[in-house]
Amino acid sequence: MRHVTVPLGDRSYEVIVGHGAAGYLGSLLPSTARRAAVVTQAGIPVDAKADIPFERFEIGTGEQHKNLATIGDLCRGFARMGLTRHDVVIGVGGGLVTDVAGFAAATYHRGVPVVHVATTLLGMVDAAIGGKTGVNLPEGKNLVGAFWQPSGVICDLDSLDSLPDRERRCGLGEMAKYHFLTGDDLLAMDLTDRVARCVEIKAEVVAGDEREGGRRAILNYGHTLGHALETATEHRLLHGEAVAIGLIFAAHLANVLGRIPIERIDAHFEVVGEQYQLATDLPAGVDPHQLLELMRRDKKAIDGLTFVLDGPDGVEVVTSVDDASVLEALGRMTA
Repeated sequence: MRHVTVPLGDRSYEVIVGHGAAGYLGSLLPSTARRAAVVTQAGIPVDAKADIPFERFEIGTGEQHKNLATIGDLCRGFARMGLTRHDVVIGVGGGLVTDVAGFAAATYHRGVPVVHVATTLLGMVDAAIGGKTGVNLPEGKNLVGAFWQPSGVICDLDSLDSLPDRERRCGLGEMAKYHFLTGDDLLAMDLTDRVARCVEIKAEVVAGDEREGGRRAILNYGHTLGHALETATEHRLLHGEAVAIGLIFAAHLANVLGRIPIERIDAHFEVVGEQYQLATDLPAGVDPHQLLELMRRDKKAIDGLTFVLDGPDGVEVVTSVDDASVLEALGRMTA
């Protein structure tokens, strides 16, 4: 069992990683909590039980349920059960569940403690850590949300045993990102250490820039195109699949801009395509100009088209990227 601290002063919290970690849930609940609202989905393989009275709330499966209507339904349910700031919300599931449960907790009564029990690889290495919560609009991904740090996070690796292969590979898309942020050979580690190392990397970045005013944006490596692809394909592409393609695009764009040599693009193909066996081409039928417009709506785009790109000083935010360079990079990726 590995314990990783997200160091945020008096709001620091523990992430517990390992097989059977769900048994530690009680140790992460706030001492003031009298009741719990457990937010989850049908079929989630972890039966996370709090040692306090609780009510279970199931949300729909699929990105179409990651919306403001779901938040409204949850908050009305919280009100009916009489949930207060002295209670706790427990999100049990993948990234969609932790994003939705976290946002509902952040907004109900202007803030109720939340603990996450991540049951997917993507949730463990990314979505459940760091306090970013949110839901989608028809106009784009995660455009409405809040920063709301959890009181603790459980990453029970036993839940991965029943994870569909596509969901597991989706998590690999996020994991691949960390290769380029640190250069660590994650695949050389066993699963517990690999997940814990991803959590450590994210915790270190979040501790230095909690609200994404600067360096934390590097955690969005591959995400600008990734989010656009999710929207353009009406979420037929899963998040991690889209991010994997976004990593390859980011390498092409960095090369177009003269930031990296062609050999560095090859390194991206080696990790994403060869080691993790993820798709690296744009899906057939997507319109590059539509993707360009969707990327303009990205939350980072405060100074023209903005991307997280590799370069001589490592991965960093690059602003005011011209349309022609973006379209050239996209053009390289047509299958």
